[in-house]
Amino acid sequence: MGTKMSLITAGLARTREDLRDILDLQRANLEGALSTDEVRAQGFVTVAHTLELLEQMHALAASVIARAPDGALAGYALTMLPACRGLLPVLVPMFALLDTLAIDGKPLGSSRFYVMGQICVARRFRGSGVVEALYHEHAARYRDRFDWLVTEVATRNERSLRAHARIGFREIARNRDAADEWSIIAWDLR
Repeated sequence: MGTKMSLITAGLARTREDLRDILDLQRANLEGALSTDEVRAQGFVTVAHTLELLEQMHALAASVIARAPDGALAGYALTMLPACRGLLPVLVPMFALLDTLAIDGKPLGSSRFYVMGQICVARRFRGSGVVEALYHEHAARYRDRFDWLVTEVATRNERSLRAHARIGFREIARNRDAADEWSIIAWDLR
């Protein structure tokens, strides 16, 4: 694996077991699996994937995972290329919105970009540099292919917004859907 931060090692997901570990961590951090206090204090993820969906995404571009020295999954950051837009119906509106946005006056659609499909850190590893390790590995793996990494974060997910701001993401738009208000943020990989 590649990037190391505080004994956490980040690299590409390579096996079905890696993808199964992602799904286990995802299920434990879905908003519906957490108390209101946990959601507010610890953050949450909103979209549930299947093994088949992760395999389809992975076939286009591998996601990044971080592991502890004992092999435990410390976190993951899902890579979602624009070609994945039809794989998950709940994300179709987000991709349609991205088609209308610009960064620094240049239409996002004419830029080389991909989407952070979801990022999650296991509770026992929060605050230990895992988010930074995951994003630095993303940049190391994908900056030659892409200029921008784009994602959306629920504005009520303050922990996630702070973490993304530390990395260098900046807001390019806001959007409201039936479920939430979203901050659409972008990170310059160049």
